Amino acid sequence: QVQLVESGGGLVQAGGSLRLSCAASGSIFSINAMGWYRQAPGNQRELVAVITSGGRTNYADSVKGRFTISRDNAKNTVYLQMNSLKPEDTAAYYCNADIHWGKGTLVTVSS
Repeated sequence: QVQLVESGGGLVQAGGSLRLSCAASGSIFSINAMGWYRQAPGNQRELVAVITSGGRTNYADSVKGRFTISRDNAKNTVYLQMNSLKPEDTAAYYCNADIHWGKGTLVTVSS
């Protein structure tokens, strides 16, 4: 079993920055890719960014150049640095590792 705990969400003005963290615990030895997804009200959950244990990354087109995903394997933590935030980035952000999900952290960007 793997537990994922997100933190770092909040309210920010457009153009601002936030950094999300996701700490993993439990049976983490089997985890390869970890990532962030988001879900806005009325929308489906969508991929934001993913990173493998080797450091390979992939981003949604909508966040390329603004968001950066990184991973500290020693701390079993993945981060999402979000810069130049836009109101359309407002959503609940969820950490994912294989089939495991965190409970989410809310990001609200005001215009």
